[in-house]
Amino acid sequence: MKVLFLLLQEAAEGQSVWGSLLPLFLILIVFYFFFILPQTKKNKAQKKFRESLQKGQKVVTIGGIHGKITEVKDKTVVLEVGNSVKMTVEKSAIAMDTQDVGAQQK
Repeated sequence: MKVLFLLLQEAAEGQSVWGSLLPLFLILIVFYFFFILPQTKKNKAQKKFRESLQKGQKVVTIGGIHGKITEVKDKTVVLEVGNSVKMTVEKSAIAMDTQDVGAQQK
């Protein structure tokens, strides 16, 4: 009889450990689906956009400078920002296409 009581007691203790860890697992799942997964999708989309930059495309830099791409190099692009004013910027400094700016304002 004592053995059965000890086995039941150990089983109950084992359940309490899993029961106390369940909220932690649920919180981790929520963080993954609401924070980590959307951020990785956004990073992939941004990387794909930067790889697809083409000559003649109008873009905005992360500093807010609007320009037109005149030359695409390996890690940089040359932007024409005014009357024969050209700037060389890193591809990582290109934030978005100017068409995206118009869509966000609407």
